[in-house]
Amino acid sequence: MSVPNSWSCLGPNVYPVVPDGGWGWAVAVAFFWVEVCSYGIIKILGIFLQDLIGEFGESNSRVSWVISICIFIFNFTAPLSTMLCNRFGCRPIVMIGGLLITLGNITSAFTNSINEMYISIGILSGLGYCLTFLPTVTILAQYFSRRRALVTSIASSGESFAIFAFAPAFTTLKEDIGWRYCLVIIGIFQASVIICGLLLHPIIIEPETEKENDESDKDSASLKHLQIVYEMENEQTRSSINSGPSRGSEDSGITSLSASNTDLMIAAAETKGLMERNMQDKQDNELSMFTPPTSVKEKDDIEASLQPLSPKHLDFSVLKDGAFVWYSLFGLFATLGFFAPQLYVIELSKSRGVGPSMASYMLSVIAVAEVFGRLSIGIVLNKVRCKKTMVLLGCVVLLCLVLVAFTIVWEFWGLIVCCALYGYFFGTVGSTHIPMLAEEDVVGIQKMASSVGVYVFIQSFAGLAGPPLAGLLVDFTQNYGAAFYSCAVGMGVSAICLALVGPTKSGMCQNQTKKNNKCKSEEENGSQESNQADFLEVDLSPDVTLERL
Repeated sequence: MSVPNSWSCLGPNVYPVVPDGGWGWAVAVAFFWVEVCSYGIIKILGIFLQDLIGEFGESNSRVSWVISICIFIFNFTAPLSTMLCNRFGCRPIVMIGGLLITLGNITSAFTNSINEMYISIGILSGLGYCLTFLPTVTILAQYFSRRRALVTSIASSGESFAIFAFAPAFTTLKEDIGWRYCLVIIGIFQASVIICGLLLHPIIIEPETEKENDESDKDSASLKHLQIVYEMENEQTRSSINSGPSRGSEDSGITSLSASNTDLMIAAAETKGLMERNMQDKQDNELSMFTPPTSVKEKDDIEASLQPLSPKHLDFSVLKDGAFVWYSLFGLFATLGFFAPQLYVIELSKSRGVGPSMASYMLSVIAVAEVFGRLSIGIVLNKVRCKKTMVLLGCVVLLCLVLVAFTIVWEFWGLIVCCALYGYFFGTVGSTHIPMLAEEDVVGIQKMASSVGVYVFIQSFAGLAGPPLAGLLVDFTQNYGAAFYSCAVGMGVSAICLALVGPTKSGMCQNQTKKNNKCKSEEENGSQESNQADFLEVDLSPDVTLERL
C-alpha cells in the first residue's frame, strides 16, 4: 500500500488511493471510544431512573423524557454538525462536542429539578453527542473502501461493550457514592472524547497523474503530426487548382480535390477530436492546481470525481435523489424499533412471570448478542457479491419477525432466545444503516458528508416519538406486548421502503445513461455537419473556371 505524503501532526493525510488502513486504524479506535461515550452512556442512564424519581418526586414518564430529549437533540442537530464540519473541519467540532458532553453530565449532578436536567443532559449533552458521533463516522468511512463494512461494524461495537461492562460497574459505584457523584465521574470519563478528536486527521486523495501526463504528451505529438498532414494536403490542393489543365486530365485541380477530400475529412475529424481532448485535459489540470484534491478513488470503482472548490455547508439537494428519500424513510420507520424494546423488555419479562432478578439479565443477553451481530455483518458485507442493501433488507425483515415473537412468548427461556435474536439482528442493522450511505447503491462516498446529516435529522422525529408512542399503547392496552407490536409495524414499513431503494436507483441510472447517450449522439451529428461545412467549401469562382476551360 502507498505511504501517505504527509504525516504532520495537524495537517491532512494525503494518499494516492483510499488506504484501507494506515491512519484509518487510529480513527477506528477513536470511533469505538466515541460509541462508548455516546450511545453506550445514553443506554445505561436508565440505572438512575428510580433515583431521579425519588429525588425530584416526579412520575416515570416525566423522568423518561430526559433520555428522549437527549436522543432527539442528538439526531435533530445532525445538519448543524454537518455544516460546522464542512466549515471548520471535523477535529475542532469533535473536541467541542466532547467538552459539551462533559459539561452537560457534570452540571446535571447539581440540578434541583427535572426541568434543569432537560437542559443539562437533554440539550447540552445531546448536542455534544451529535457533534462527536457524526464527524467521526464520516471520517472513518473515508479511510476505508474494501474493508469499510467490517471495520465500521467492529468499531461500532463500543456501544454494546459499554452496556455490558459499564452498567453493572456504575450501578455498584452509584450505591457507594450516590447518583450525583456518579454523574460527575461519568462526565469526567467522557472528557476522553476530546483526545479522540485529536486523532481525526482529515484525508485527501491525490490520484497519480504521471500516466495521464504521458498520454497527454502522446496526444500532443499525434496532434502535431496530423496538423502537418493537413497542411500538406491543403498545399497539394491549392497547387492542383492553380496548375491548369494537364495531359492526363481535363481539370486536374478538381480531380485532385475530389481524390483528397476523403482524407481531408478523416484527418480533420481526428484533429478536431484530439484538440478537444487536449483542451479538456488542460482545463482539468488547471482546475486540479486550484481545487483541493478531495476526491476518493476506490479500488473497486472505475471513476473518481473531484469535489467542488467551495462545497455547500449543508446540502439538501440529496432530497432530490429518489433512492436517498426511500432510504431516509427506511431509517425513519426503523428507528421506531430501536429504543423501545430496551426500555420495556424488563417490564415485559416481569409481566410474563419472570422474577425481577432474572429479568435484569435480558439487557445483558441483548448486549452480548449485539456484539456478535455487529462483527458478523461486517464479515458478511466484506465478502458478498450482491448489493449490500439486499443483505441489510434481509436483516430488517428478520428483526421484524423477532419483534413479533416477543408478543407470543410467555416463558423465561423463550424470552432469552428472543432477546438473543433481537440483539443479534439489531446489531446488524444498527451498525450498518448509517455507513451504508457511502455505498453506490444509496448516495455514494462523495455525497456521504452532506447526506448523513440530513438522514439523521429525519431519523430524529422517530427517535423522539418512538418511546412515548410505545408507552401510550401500553397505557391504553395495559399490555407491554403492545409496545413490541408498534415496533414491529414500524420495522415492517421500513423494510418496504428499503426494498424500493434498489429499483429507484437503477431507474435513475438508466435515465441518466439514456440522457447522456442522447446528448453524445447530438454532439456527434453536429460535429459531422460542422466538418463537412468546414472542409467542403472551396473558392472556385465561375469566372476563373470558364477562363481555364
